[in-house]
Amino acid sequence: MYTKNQNASGFSVKAYRGDAKTLLAFNLPPAATKNLAGFTIACTTDGVPTYYLLNQLQFADPSKHAQIKGEPSYSSANAPFQKFYWVHVPGNFHQTNQVHYGNYTYLVTPRYFNDKGSLLALNSSLSVSVTLNVSPFSDGAVSLGFTRGFVQSQAFVHHFGNKAPFKPSGNTLLFNTKAVAGKNDAGQSYTFEQEYSWSGFTARERIFDVLNGVLNDSSQTINVFAYDLNEPDVLQILLSLAKQGRIRIILDNATLHHSSSGTLPEDEFEQAFKKAAKGKAAIKRGKFGRFAHDKIFIVYKNQVPSVILTGSTNFSVTGMYVNSNHVMVFNDLSVAKTYAAVFEESWNDNVSMAFSHSSYAAKKFSFNGNHLPAIDISFSPHEAKFALSNLQDLANRVSSEKNSVLFAVMALVPGTGPVLQALENIHTHQQVFSYGISDSPGSGIALYKPGQPNGILVNAKPGQTKLPPPFDQEETVGLGHQIHHKFVICDFNGNNAVVYCGSSNLALGGESENGDNLVAIHDQDIATVFAIEAFALVDHFNFRDKYGAAHNPQITGKGNSNNSKTKAKATTSKSKTTAAVAGTTHAMELVVNDQWAKAYYTDSDMHCAERKLLA
Repeated sequence: MYTKNQNASGFSVKAYRGDAKTLLAFNLPPAATKNLAGFTIACTTDGVPTYYLLNQLQFADPSKHAQIKGEPSYSSANAPFQKFYWVHVPGNFHQTNQVHYGNYTYLVTPRYFNDKGSLLALNSSLSVSVTLNVSPFSDGAVSLGFTRGFVQSQAFVHHFGNKAPFKPSGNTLLFNTKAVAGKNDAGQSYTFEQEYSWSGFTARERIFDVLNGVLNDSSQTINVFAYDLNEPDVLQILLSLAKQGRIRIILDNATLHHSSSGTLPEDEFEQAFKKAAKGKAAIKRGKFGRFAHDKIFIVYKNQVPSVILTGSTNFSVTGMYVNSNHVMVFNDLSVAKTYAAVFEESWNDNVSMAFSHSSYAAKKFSFNGNHLPAIDISFSPHEAKFALSNLQDLANRVSSEKNSVLFAVMALVPGTGPVLQALENIHTHQQVFSYGISDSPGSGIALYKPGQPNGILVNAKPGQTKLPPPFDQEETVGLGHQIHHKFVICDFNGNNAVVYCGSSNLALGGESENGDNLVAIHDQDIATVFAIEAFALVDHFNFRDKYGAAHNPQITGKGNSNNSKTKAKATTSKSKTTAAVAGTTHAMELVVNDQWAKAYYTDSDMHCAERKLLA
């Protein structure tokens, strides 16, 4: 879904709706890019005073440029964005701790330099406004949710400091999340719950909406597939439902989650569950061939399946608050009945490879209508022939795409199947716009080089970074995967849009041995939501890769925080400029000429393809 507006001079703004965020894309006639300084963005929504979006960068000497009184030098009013798109995430810098959702009007103004490279005053006659709804995404019978996942980011550092703990010290499984977790750099205390709420974002809201809905309605019961399971507030609700006899759980027991000593978190939870269980409450441990890898809630109303929550998000501290993940909620009887039948088959098969020989593992289940887009779902483990065929269908769609391929996949490891090979190769296809990110690109990191049209494949584990001023230093993420998504989007803003998502790692081993669900949603609006996540993640880590140890041999120890005046800033946008040069520690500043915009109008440069695709 997008909204577009254009003025008489040909300047246009397109606003794409995401999950509680907006991607704004801009376009100008080529002649109007002479002396272009960037774009200023003002934002208006009900109940919140109009504000300008903030830019992490600013001019070296703001006094040499026109400044809007009362706005800081890093406001886009005084430091326009030198980029042809921007992702805005409403946050609590301009608002109260309760983020406002609703209709947002964005007023975008192209800004210009005079012939001496000084920013001219804002000319409102050049402005274009667009209005759209900014809220957690829901359409018909489908709702989406995403974790933030940006724990290695300026926004996280500004909120919680760069030493924020995600758990109390010790190995306590159940703890009070309202307890103080720490203090940020401004000396403000915050609780684990506040940290979790920020990091878990809309995925956390969806998870607890479903769980609390069951807890507060005695006519509802729930069946759960779980892999990692240690989020304390989730566990408390599951144990409460066990006491009421309204829950069954299939919980992974691979060595990552089970030991003979019974001291792993999932083992401790199993013991607590059995102690609390009443009536029909029950728990079953298993791993199919390798892992019981699903992350699913199946809700029943008066014993009839009604709601499904699924996706890539583990119900754990790392899964909900460190990893980048997604959830989907289907409020549809036909979908819910299918998932319920898969649970019963898995339960009756004792969570074993016997499932792969069942009718549920041998085909795709297709749904459409009743407020649903066209959806295909498959359930693994499959027999080998179907596993290969299922992944080959996805790989063929990627390889045949003519418009765009965007993806975020936890691991790209050579030799693990046709999908991963297709994704590793797609960035070399210059006729297709491709943005991709992985925690482990197996063939190395293929980064975009200015002046070339190839796609981007980015590593989501840049390791220790040494960011230039004005950026504060960030701690290296050490809590598992940063990118835990498994999604692929083809033709997101075209007539053939599809997003593949769910818990499947998109590899032959997992499809043959893991309990998983792979979901294909043929819907432009939903594909766009996932596409915005891909753009934000690629931009975020592409920037950090350039300052990571792999690209900066000068890094020998932990960097010190620099430019302390930036500590009071907070950014509500995730996209970063691509003007960085690998290995440098010089301060990053806005340029004072229009050279930054040339790439967006050079046909052999990927920035040009980006502008045409989005704007």
